[in-house]
Amino acid sequence: MPDESTQPMYCYAHPQRETLLRCNRCDRPMCQSCAVLTPTGYRCKECVRGQQKIFDTARWWDYPLTLIVAGVLAYLGSIIASLFGFFTILLAPVAGMIIAEAVRFVVRKRRSRLLPLIAAGSALLGGLIVPVFTIIFNWRAFGVGVNLLTLLWPGVYAVLITSTVYYRLKGIRI
Repeated sequence: MPDESTQPMYCYAHPQRETLLRCNRCDRPMCQSCAVLTPTGYRCKECVRGQQKIFDTARWWDYPLTLIVAGVLAYLGSIIASLFGFFTILLAPVAGMIIAEAVRFVVRKRRSRLLPLIAAGSALLGGLIVPVFTIIFNWRAFGVGVNLLTLLWPGVYAVLITSTVYYRLKGIRI
């Protein structure tokens, strides 16, 4: 009778792929493309999804709160960042961390898959208000073009805070 440890294992989702890796929760054999690295080891995508559903704790009011807090703070930060020029590169990630932590505080550390996306989108819109109004009012009031350098740093600010807010609030990704 052959020993089970010498028998080749095949991925549960890809039966043609031989593997030595098992899910540390359900013990199913899985290939590298089906494995998700978690803080406690490799798990299959189904176990990770099941675990994430348990941890989706956001309430319906957390979404509008996230939208308002991230948008308002990003707008206020863009006003301040427009005064610093090149130093916006250093200021924007810090502002993004402050926005993410403010969102986390307001929603009382509840989580969902949509919260990081909503916070990042709202931060992007809030950060782009200053450059958009600069373009609109300069062209309408004076009939002249806008200096691109005056738009560069608010744009850099908006991109940097958006990415910082998103990655600061997201969890395990499949």
